[in-house]
Amino acid sequence: MNQNLPQDLDRESLNQLSKEELVEIIIEQSKVIRELQKIIYELQQEVARLKVSRDLDSSNSSKPPAGDILKKSETKKSPSPEESNQPKKRPGGQPGHQGKTRKGFGRVDRYEILRPEDCVYCGQKAFASVAVKVEKQAVAQLVERPIEVVEYQRHTCVCECCGNLQAADWTEDIIPGQDLGISLQAFLGWVNNYAHMPYEKQQEMLWEVGQIEIRLGTLVATNERITQAIEPSIIELSNWVKQTQPNIYVDETPWSVKGVKEWLWVVANSDFCLFTAADTRSRAELETILGAKYAGVLSSDDFSVYNGYQVVAQQKCLAHLRRHFKKLIILPGLHNQAIGEAFVDLIDEAFSSYAQWFKTLDSSSYNDWVNQFKAKLHSSLNQWIDKAGATAGQLLRSLRDKANQWWYFLDYPEVPPDNNLAERSLRLAVTKRKVSGGSRSMDRFKHTAHLLTVVQTCRRQGRSVIDFFAQALIADSNNSLSRPSLLPQY
Repeated sequence: MNQNLPQDLDRESLNQLSKEELVEIIIEQSKVIRELQKIIYELQQEVARLKVSRDLDSSNSSKPPAGDILKKSETKKSPSPEESNQPKKRPGGQPGHQGKTRKGFGRVDRYEILRPEDCVYCGQKAFASVAVKVEKQAVAQLVERPIEVVEYQRHTCVCECCGNLQAADWTEDIIPGQDLGISLQAFLGWVNNYAHMPYEKQQEMLWEVGQIEIRLGTLVATNERITQAIEPSIIELSNWVKQTQPNIYVDETPWSVKGVKEWLWVVANSDFCLFTAADTRSRAELETILGAKYAGVLSSDDFSVYNGYQVVAQQKCLAHLRRHFKKLIILPGLHNQAIGEAFVDLIDEAFSSYAQWFKTLDSSSYNDWVNQFKAKLHSSLNQWIDKAGATAGQLLRSLRDKANQWWYFLDYPEVPPDNNLAERSLRLAVTKRKVSGGSRSMDRFKHTAHLLTVVQTCRRQGRSVIDFFAQALIADSNNSLSRPSLLPQY
């Protein structure tokens, strides 16, 4: 505002001013008012944005569920009248739940016979040799020294027939020149890449369990040796994935490499899980992993990179779409709440009906529902698409223009309506990233991707990760042996 204007514009002061001075004051004040109106509008928009941001959680945005706990109040909520009238469920299995009883360990390594020693009645030790009753309990014990230190003495002897010297072969349980046996190295690979145990804690574990001291350099070298051993298996799986699979799931997550954001991609289905370290989140990376086109169905979220990628068909994740509409409910705007609630209900119905089909595989009932649902969906789009604001309109136009990608599962229920398999596959990697803080180099990042590939693929196939690492180490030390394969065995 003009600093020359009088500070106190009372009636007496204004009466003493000329007409020109009054007009000048009014013009200056109108300028200030416009500036203040602009500032007020911007602040109102910022307040609305912050209110929405405050209310975002994993149910209405892409934020992880782990962040929800930070928003929970420390004050216990009083139950609503409806909740108060309902009987409270006790923790644990509910009535009607089919419990599972453990059937033992499948083996017994040692038997220990426990016989009475002193009679509590007469103090004598004369007990009959045949027991009247035998109670059995199999217990898994941690033995005193689960890590055994073995000194192998390799003899070289003279052949009494021909006189030549002959050295014995080293056992396959070790690699000459290495202090740790194959099985222990494989176990440490599992501990590092599945249990996410840092090298310092691995040192402590080895001392606590086996009373052996191992330096950090040995542990690092062990992990690098495993990485080298599994590389041929990773290459084989990567080439195989580019061939046609009926349905694959794709996702990506950021990864810090020396403070720079890189990206970890995952391509998976129920039989394999391939992680790939990449510089970007671009279409070029996707084509490097899968090829320029893919002759299968691609399940993904609604990230723009997947739009237009050449595949037989796509199924975009309805769970992501539901979060968009949940967010729309709390966004200020005309009809936003009504539109959000209407389409959240439709998506919930779709999930519920698909779950029922998956449980019963009743195609007749499912197809009847699909026909009714398509009509209901078409009606809702026509009802709201012309009334929607910018954000809601964008969502509804996406539903209309990409209907074959959002609702592919309606006609082909063998493809699920979500991308949960890829997201669940990434959880192991996200945990690894949070524990380690990322990688120190791009090579280390690639190594981590390969190791996680082995862990998740073996878990999908019901195989032992430790056994796979051991087989890879043996094959790497003896090139005459075939490498273990990650390809599904149908």
